[in-house]
Amino acid sequence: MRILVIDTATQALSVALLDDGATIGHFHEIVGRGHAEALLPAIAALPDGGRADAIAVDVGPGSFTGVRIGIAAARALALAWGVPLHGYGALSLISAMAAAGHGNGPMTVTITGGHGELFWQSFSADGLTPLTSPASTPIATLAMELDHLILYGTGAEALVTARGNGTAVSLYPNAAAYPLIAALPALPPSPIYCRDADARPMADRTAP
Repeated sequence: MRILVIDTATQALSVALLDDGATIGHFHEIVGRGHAEALLPAIAALPDGGRADAIAVDVGPGSFTGVRIGIAAARALALAWGVPLHGYGALSLISAMAAAGHGNGPMTVTITGGHGELFWQSFSADGLTPLTSPASTPIATLAMELDHLILYGTGAEALVTARGNGTAVSLYPNAAAYPLIAALPALPPSPIYCRDADARPMADRTAP
């Protein structure tokens, strides 16, 4: 069974085409804000144009714009190809990657958020069992509350700096690592934001 994995929840643009768990096509690059322009060409460059029997997409938390871009593309392709679509969590994927390559105990994963906050979640040593719910918390607050010596993810360096101790392991979600979490319960293909969106409709804004 072929699965197309789409991950645009962070500064990384990551897509992979997996055949029974084996990677047969992969693109992974730190593009910053260029997901909208680069995503479909990256998928088209995969074998058979990325055509798959199912699609998995990162639903966050992470960049509001990035999450929406990935889900919109995944929904459009699933509809066009007539294949099932499901989501997975950004923090879960990074946690599984950390456990596979670095971890030796319970861990905390962080993703850069907005307004001085980090998305974060703690996991067991296997990287697969959540110990907390995903949340968005100010960096200064997390610096006082979290005591894991090693932190993982795109927000790890900022948290270690604020705390003044520990080790940061920068990890971006990589679509090719999806088999590490393929057995976890699937999530709906809807965004997980963990906090209010930055933008508000004009009607909800009040004059200063």
